Order: sequence, then C-alpha cells, then structure tokens
Amino acid sequence: MAASVYLVRKRKKRLEEGHPWVYANEIERVEGEPGPGELVHVRTHAGQFLASGYYNEASQIRVRVVGYEPLEELTKELLTERLVRCRELRERFLPGAAAYRAVYGEADFLPGLVVDRFGDILVVQILTLGMDLRRELITAALAEVFHPAGIYERSDVSVRELEGLSQRTGVLYGDCPEKVQITENGLLLEVDIVHGQKTGYFFDQQANRALLAPLMKGWGARSGIRLEERERSNGRQTVPVNPNGKAVTFPYWDGATVLECFSHTGSFTLNACKFGAKKVTCLDISELAVESARRNVERNGFQDRVEFVVADAFEYLRAQVKGLEERKERAAAGEKKVDTSAKLAQGGRTWDVVILDPPAFAKTRGAVEGACRGYKDINLHGLKLVNEGGFLVTASCSYHVRPDLFLATIQEAAKDAGKILRLLEFRGAGKDHPQILGVDEGNYLKFAIFQVHSRR
Repeated sequence: MAASVYLVRKRKKRLEEGHPWVYANEIERVEGEPGPGELVHVRTHAGQFLASGYYNEASQIRVRVVGYEPLEELTKELLTERLVRCRELRERFLPGAAAYRAVYGEADFLPGLVVDRFGDILVVQILTLGMDLRRELITAALAEVFHPAGIYERSDVSVRELEGLSQRTGVLYGDCPEKVQITENGLLLEVDIVHGQKTGYFFDQQANRALLAPLMKGWGARSGIRLEERERSNGRQTVPVNPNGKAVTFPYWDGATVLECFSHTGSFTLNACKFGAKKVTCLDISELAVESARRNVERNGFQDRVEFVVADAFEYLRAQVKGLEERKERAAAGEKKVDTSAKLAQGGRTWDVVILDPPAFAKTRGAVEGACRGYKDINLHGLKLVNEGGFLVTASCSYHVRPDLFLATIQEAAKDAGKILRLLEFRGAGKDHPQILGVDEGNYLKFAIFQVHSRR
C-alpha cells in the first residue's frame, strides 16, 4: 500500500487545476514511510484522494504527479501505455515526421523524462530521481514503442543535482552513432547527440523556422532591379534587369540579406537559404557549433550564400553598430569637417533580416533583471542593424522572463533605437511540446517576428 501525503488546509489548489508538482511547504504530514522515488498518494487535509506521484524528500518539489488514479507502482505496462499516447499525438500533428520531441516530461504525464527522436535513434534525458530509478523500465518501454536502433542518454544537466543525482551519459540500448542525420522542412541536418547542446538539437523552434519563408523574398527592387520582358532565343521572357539595363543572372537577386546570431547548428540559416535568402551571415561563439553549421550548409548546397563568423554576438552587434554610427556621422558632417585620415571602426553592416535566438539568460527568478538587460542589449543593437522596413526575428527560452515582460523589454529596446515595431508573429514551441493549461513552467519559449521602421 502506497504511503499518503496530506496537504495543508490553507493552500492554493494548484493540483486540482492540473499542476503536477507538490512542494515541501504544501505538505502537512506524511503517513507511511515512502522511500526515495516511490509512489505516494496525495490527499487533501481531509483525506480526499487527489493524485499519485513519486516522492523525493531531497527535493523542494517533494512529489511529481504521474496519474490521477490510485497507483501503486510505475510499471513497464503503464510506461508503455503513456509512450504510445506520446507517439500517437506526434503522428497526428506531425504526420510523416521522423524527428521531433517524443516525450515532453510533465506535459506528457511522464515528469522528469524528456525524449527526442532522431529517426531510428532516441536521445533520453532523465532529470529526476523517480525516473532515474526506473531507467531500465523506461528503456524497455521505449524500445517496445519506437523500435529504435539505439537509445542514448544525455542526462548531463545540472538540474539533476537538485534531485541528489549525478550527471551521466552513455548508450542505454542498441548502437548509437556520435552523429545522426535528420530532415527538417526538407533540409538535411547533422546532429551531434554526444557533444551537442542539450540532446544535440532544439526541436522547439522547428515550426517557427518555417515562418522565415515570407521574409526571404521581395528585396530586389531596393537594389534597383526590375522585371522586363525581353526577347530570348526561345522567345520572349520576363527577366530581372539592374539599373544599368543588364540582365541579372544571380538566381537569388530578390533574396534578403540575413544575420543569424547564436546559430548553433545553423538551422535558421538553412531555412533562410531554402526560402531564397541572397546572403546569410551565420554567427556563434562556439567554433564547434560553427563547424557543425558549416557542414549542414555544405550538405544542403548553400555554401555560396553563407559566411561564417566565430564571435561573441554581443560584441559583434556592438561593433557593427559602432561602425554604422561612425559612417553616418562622417556622411552628415561632410568630408571638410572631419579628419578623413582617422581609421573607421570595423563593422557598419546592415541586414534585411536579423535573427536572435540566444540561450536562456535567466535560469532562476533572481536572474530575471540581468536577463532583461541582456535581451534589451542584443535587441537594441540588432534593431539598429535592420534595414528600413526589414525584420527582426527574436526569441527567448528563459521561462522566468514571462511573455509580457519579454515584449516590454523589446519595446524598450525599440524606443532607445528610435524604431517602431509591427508585431507579425508571436508564438511558443511547436506541437511536439504540448502544454498543460495552468502549468506556466511549460510555457517557456517566446518567438516573435517584427517589421522594423524608423521613427525619424
């Protein structure tokens, strides 16, 4: 018989609203002696049954709910049933896809378990004691439901330490290569499941990356390129012509110039190229990440349109803004009023589309103020580098920076940059990252597309 956890009378009824966590300060008493990771029954102060969950006295999140019926154990059969539901949901909303987040923890009623599918390879993150104790059962259930060639564990995250667990990685099942290849939006990508960030890839932005399509074309007229009908050997054709009347042969003459910062594997760069970008600058501070992006670009045949930069994004954006401002000052003052022998700052480039997809700046509530300074900084400088009428694509994966605060921070950056923004898209993660209503912790990703106009 499972032990019972009785909740205090004066508490917010979060559990009844669907929230799957019980904190230590919400517990009045425990009847029985639950061992670490064992299932307990959660009850009101009056004894009414609410849920079953696994228990960890070493964690501030004392109970994580796994079901709303009295359960005595997390069996392989129960795990298999939950995983089948996970697979069916993805198959419904991502028909034909072979790469996606297959299990998203609490939102899939498997708290502490994250599974990403890369074709016939699964990568698992086990984040909590309750799931850690059931590693073999989880592995067996995953093998039965997904029939993978291999399962690799990437539980090398610091959050495990809050559960009293050490970090660990390694093969759990079958054969796992270091790198795997997946397809996203018709693009080929190499993913390093052993050394890459998190599980090697970020599926949460997969649907958002396809939203670049309407931003990538319609820029040729700014360069004076127009379409004309001309006589050709095979009859009259409509051809692009430059201001000098010469036919333009470059196939991406109508494409955008794009800057992607924090590129990781270069997935936004790849989508930009697919949808017709003329030139993309792909930037990351990690040489390993840039090399991964380079291989992905070459794999898709986009190397003639992409330049790679290994640099700190904050420093790079500031350098471009400084160069731009110096050139504007020199142009406004006139050659007679400035020392033209003074060397101009490096930089001064602008782009039609600037993409900012940084890592989380706030991992705790106490880090929010500093995180907002960081978000304002990169967006302020990014906005100054967007050509008039161009687009800022910006994101935050910091849960503690709530959506309204993120938008307010962008607005502050726009005010200081002298820009007016038109919001065209505001989204979260894709359908393989479902959310339980009322569980704000799952609503971490903010993704926005703005059109940028100058106030002056």
